[in-house]
Amino acid sequence: MQYNISYLRIWQVSYPIILGSVAQNIINVTDTAFLGRVGQVELGASALGGLFYLVFIMLALGFGTGTQIIIARRFGEAKNHEIGKTFDHALYFMIPLAIISFSILYFFSPLILRPIVSSDSIYKGTLEFLDYRVFGIIFAFGQIQFRSFYIGITSTKVITWSTLVLAGVNVLFGYLLIFGKFGFPKMGIGGAGLASTIAEACAFLYLMIYTWGRHYKKKFELFSFLNFDKSLFVRNFKIAGPIMIQNFLSLGVWFAFFLFVEKLGEQSLAISNIIRSVYVVLMIPIWGFAAAANSLVSYLIGLKQTDQVFLLIRRIITLSFCGVLGFVLLSLAFPSQIISVYTNDIQLIKASIPVLHVVNIGALALSVGFVLFNGVIGTGKTMVSFAIEVSVLSVYLTFVYVSINFFHATVVEVWIAELVYGLFLITFSLLYLKKGNWQGNKV
Repeated sequence: MQYNISYLRIWQVSYPIILGSVAQNIINVTDTAFLGRVGQVELGASALGGLFYLVFIMLALGFGTGTQIIIARRFGEAKNHEIGKTFDHALYFMIPLAIISFSILYFFSPLILRPIVSSDSIYKGTLEFLDYRVFGIIFAFGQIQFRSFYIGITSTKVITWSTLVLAGVNVLFGYLLIFGKFGFPKMGIGGAGLASTIAEACAFLYLMIYTWGRHYKKKFELFSFLNFDKSLFVRNFKIAGPIMIQNFLSLGVWFAFFLFVEKLGEQSLAISNIIRSVYVVLMIPIWGFAAAANSLVSYLIGLKQTDQVFLLIRRIITLSFCGVLGFVLLSLAFPSQIISVYTNDIQLIKASIPVLHVVNIGALALSVGFVLFNGVIGTGKTMVSFAIEVSVLSVYLTFVYVSINFFHATVVEVWIAELVYGLFLITFSLLYLKKGNWQGNKV
């Protein structure tokens, strides 16, 4: 029996993840809007604290993606009891990782941040934000675990609802605690951190209640914690480990990109920060379709329908490209209006428009490249995907470094690196999917 890989089915799996990404962006926009009215120090400190916090989240997301691939494969093989066992054994790693991450953030943030933050006020604000934000990491890791399960079994609507809970609670408590409304204490940046922690806890609680209420716990034997299976634990880690490191490196290279851009001057850095915010919006459809790609590819392999994989990927690429194209056309039609959301400086708006045009082209390339790359991840060959990512990131970073230090590139020319990244990601991923030996890979 052929699995349904119609455009409609792909959309049904992808759109809840896309809506979840929209909700996450609502959090970022509202936090920026709230703290922008408190002060520049608070705005900068929350951004720095959020980035530091994100490093640990990316590690968890990497492990969660590996778990998702294995769950999707077992779902395709109709081994429901193995799904629960895989889920439980992932917790054996995720819980210690959450405790270690919490400990580093709670006890060592001052030691880590002091040497790299020059401003005393930004440093103090960042620590104040993290003092409250750190408690959310346990709940965030729990959400990632559930996300892996639901994407793996292609039941993704709950992700949308949990993210809407996250966004709604964060906006409500952010307003109440940052500004001290309706009898709540006026906490400023600390209120932003506490609001996010409360939101993480509420979203996690929603997922727990939903999972029990829909009988997924019983159907897939979740939280059974039967005898520890060392071979399964090692297999989970072998699949997920490379993705964890890959995510960490991607974030590190992105951070390095902005350090290089800083050499071009304050205006170039300001432009790049604005474009980064727009870029994240352009990426929303890509993240949803990429997550669907790695899960559905693994599922098809589990069904032993590898002949359908390329048709699946082509259809996902079509949807991904069209989704991004819609954002790009809007961006081309109203560039000044879009950039003016982030600044009212006329000179800055005019200088940002050419960079926005470059990023639009880069996003279209990534709409193809990310889907192909996640197709590679979905095969379970995560060491191959790691090698591809390291190779492409090396080209990306070299391009940026040489452009700035040897050719004295402008900020517009430096952002061409995103197009370079997308084209190399397409090339390497497609070569492996065409020529590599992945059809019979077991996870």
